[in-house]
Order: sequence, then structure tokens, then C-alpha cells
Amino acid sequence: MTDANHHQISPDSPTTDGPIGDRGEGRSARGADYVDWDFAASTGRRLAPAGPSVSRQEAATLVAELRGAAAAAVEPVAQTSGLRAPEGAPAPLVVDRAGWIAANAVSMKGMLAPVLDHVVASRSKEGRAPSPTAQRLGGRVTGAEVGGMLAWMSTKVLGQYDLAPESTPRLLLVAPNVLTVERDLDVDPSDFRLWVCLHEETHRVQFTAVPWLRGHILDTARELGTQLVPESDQLGQRVQEIVSALPGVVRGETDITQVLATPEQRERLAAVTAIMSLLEGHADVIMDDVGPSVIPSVATIRSRFQERRKGSGSVDRILRRLLGMDAKMAQYRDGAVFVRTVTDQVGRDGFNRVWESPETLPRAAEIADPAAWVARVHG
Repeated sequence: MTDANHHQISPDSPTTDGPIGDRGEGRSARGADYVDWDFAASTGRRLAPAGPSVSRQEAATLVAELRGAAAAAVEPVAQTSGLRAPEGAPAPLVVDRAGWIAANAVSMKGMLAPVLDHVVASRSKEGRAPSPTAQRLGGRVTGAEVGGMLAWMSTKVLGQYDLAPESTPRLLLVAPNVLTVERDLDVDPSDFRLWVCLHEETHRVQFTAVPWLRGHILDTARELGTQLVPESDQLGQRVQEIVSALPGVVRGETDITQVLATPEQRERLAAVTAIMSLLEGHADVIMDDVGPSVIPSVATIRSRFQERRKGSGSVDRILRRLLGMDAKMAQYRDGAVFVRTVTDQVGRDGFNRVWESPETLPRAAEIADPAAWVARVHG
């Protein structure tokens, strides 16, 4: 809530190349039309909590400090990682939860459109394409579901490099979440803001200094998404399998990816997971390597942040499992071990050969066996 003396944080607005969910009236149906993206974004904004109430001065200070911390992180990350963003790479944006939702609705639409196009084409061939009215109603329902998911996730993300499949990729820093977490942890605000920016700046460098990486990840994810959609004659069986397996996911006995994929698809998922483990682990390692030289309280921050990850409530844990976010936590850990082990064996420049091409990225088995990557790439 806000009043005359307390205000919601009013940071930058994410830029997009067009209105969210532009349905293009008057043309034939596309996959993107199966989700009402306008409704998803508006639902997400309506459901998302506004975040902590702050004075106008506190809001201005927070936004200014995040911008300054993002700028201050650039040089230490470049020197420590050996990667440098090219001149002209977009600067980070400081956003509120509504801004994060708007940006991610656009990005999800761009990411999922080819996958949903595949669904449309398959149904059209079988003569099962829905009527325009049914499609609009279905799009609303799906849009509401996506909006609810975005609302929940908008309270969890501190920062994100938005790949923006059909727009301008750039780093987003979610101001109210940074403020919430630093208060929960009772840590030095300036130190925590810089610590977060070190991690996120590493992601910005990964995708701007390695120009092929963004396209490779987008193409791989879209191809995998298309493969994960079951054919119509398999749909009933797959739904039954998913429903029967969901209790195990909720209890933490299995991973959501084990439910949604066939054994062959799990191999492809493992390959994608290996890339994400590399990116997240690398960002964590750079953040912690830089930290002691520029952040006096970095040890306290890391310790309390790790404890916070363990201490989520039961409902939060269930949602994390259903959205696959528990797997993301493992990516930080496994990826960091890979990065440190490889760097210890072949040095920073030897490790940085991972960025040469898709062929030098670690394979799924190599994340757990860094020596195998070293043997394959370095001989």
C-alpha cells in the first residue's frame, strides 16, 4: 500500500518493440494466439504484490544505488572473468515487479511462438483447429494462468538477463525484490546491491561478449519445447502420466523434468541444463571472487543468502518444485564446482575456451566430471 508519504518504487520501464500480445486482427491464427499475452501481463501486474512501502527519498536512493552498483560491477567482472561487454551493449534497467512482468510476457511470447505454431500446424492438419471464439476464450484462460505464474515469479527474481527473442536483450534489476531480501537478511544495503550486480553483470557479459550464445540458447530451447509437445495420439497417456507423477514432484521425490519428458527428451533437457549450470555457476564464482576486494561484508551476505534459500515455506517449496526452480538451485552449485575445478586445472584462459563455440560448451556428464571436459577440449 502507498500513501502521501510512502511510494512504490518508480524505476525505468523496459523497452519493447511492440505492444504485448499484439494479436494481429484479421489474419490467420498463429501459435502465439493460444495465449492472450495482453491478459497475461495485466493479470500478472494485478496479482503481483507492489513490494515494500518506501518514502520517496528511499525509492530514489535505491534506484540510484542500483544503477551505480551496476556500473561499478562492470570493471571488476571484466578483469576477473576475462570477458568484456562490447561498447554499445545496452545498460541495465532498474524495474519494479510490473516492469519485470511486462518484459517477460513479451519474451515468453517470442520464445514460445514457434512451439505453439507447431501445435497449431499439427491440429490444423488433423482438422482440429479451434474456432476463433474458442481460441479467444482458451487464450484468456491460458493468459490468466501465465499471469499468475509471472506474478509469483516477479517476487522472487533479483535480477535477470532478458534474452528478449524479438526485442532488445538487456539486464533487468528488480528493485523491490532487492530491497525485500536485503531487509530480510539484515545486511548492509550498499554491499548487498553491489553483490547482486556482480552476479548479474556476469550474465550480461556472458551474452554480450559471446555473441553466438544468445541465439544458440534460444534455438536449442525452442527446438526442445517443440519436441516436448506430445502428438495428439499420445496426449491422453502423457496427461495421465503427469497427473500420477505430480504428488512425487510436490514431495520432492522427483524433478518436474522427469515428469514432462520422455527418456530421449531428458537427454536433450540435460544438455540444456548443462549450459544453464555453466552460466549460473560462472556468475556465482565471479561474484564471490570479486566480492572480498570490493564488498567488506561479502562473507556474511553469502552465508545468510544461502540459509534463506533453504528456509522457504512449504507452499513456496511446492511452487518451486512445480516450476522447476529447485533444479535451478542445483545449477548454481553444480556449475560453480565445474568452473572452479576447470579453472584450477587449466587457469582462467583455459576455462574461457568454453565460450569458443557450441562444441566447447560442457556436455551434461561433464558438469559432474570437469576433468572429462578438460580432456576433450584441451586434449
